[in-house]
Amino acid sequence: MPLARAKVNLWLNVVGRRADGYHLLDSLVAFTDLADEVEVAAASDLSLDVTGPGTAALQGETDNLVLRAARLLAGRAGLAPRVALRLFKRIPVAAGLGGGSADAAAALRALIELWRVAMPEEELFDLAAELGADVPMCLAGRPALVSGIGERLAPAPRLPDCAILLVNPGLPLPTPKVFGARRGAFSAERPAPGAWDDLEAFGHDLAQRGNDLTDAAVSLRPEIADVLQALTSSEGVIHAAMSGSGATCFGLYRTVTAAERAASGLPTVWWRHAGRLITN
Repeated sequence: MPLARAKVNLWLNVVGRRADGYHLLDSLVAFTDLADEVEVAAASDLSLDVTGPGTAALQGETDNLVLRAARLLAGRAGLAPRVALRLFKRIPVAAGLGGGSADAAAALRALIELWRVAMPEEELFDLAAELGADVPMCLAGRPALVSGIGERLAPAPRLPDCAILLVNPGLPLPTPKVFGARRGAFSAERPAPGAWDDLEAFGHDLAQRGNDLTDAAVSLRPEIADVLQALTSSEGVIHAAMSGSGATCFGLYRTVTAAERAASGLPTVWWRHAGRLITN
């Protein structure tokens, strides 16, 4: 059963904008051990059952990305979309962690196996891009240097082993609103980095690149600044920043124990997950 792992933008620079309004990005993306689960079973029609904390807004959704993935793949394969989909959510909704895109990518993998669809990887990635800019990177499921509007992927240098603490103030933040609130000049494109010798060098490079959407996100959800301050001042943190368009922020630590210790000092109303960064 494919896991739908939470995506983290370790840096995110906005380097331009296309004529159609889509922003051009330069980002380092990795994944964590936090994951949703997607199950598929043969059925007489198409259905989706969503369970897990914070999923009330998804109940009865007829255009969920998982359903769209099933319809698109079935149409491409010349099949009727007959499948019972079950989605168990652990990744917060509208949190900058790519949960919906990861769910769609996991559904594609599971449905290809269920329906025994013979499809070249290149065609599968093209299909994933039709669902959204983040779906191809979630389909790959490994650290990547991301460019374009998110559809262009290149292998990332090996990341240092580390733990990660994800923290969300419990507030959804739709991506289009954040991009709409962004102001200022675009970042200059930079060459891809080489390998990192240690965690400190890694943290230094992440800090140099930063996240160009942070100010826009904070203007919409000032609580994000409180989360960043708490992470930055936590014991043992190597680097702290916002992921994607927010509102989730992250801190990197040497060990899961250190991440859990930092999590224990946070306000109880904040959602948090202490675990590992998937580095290869």
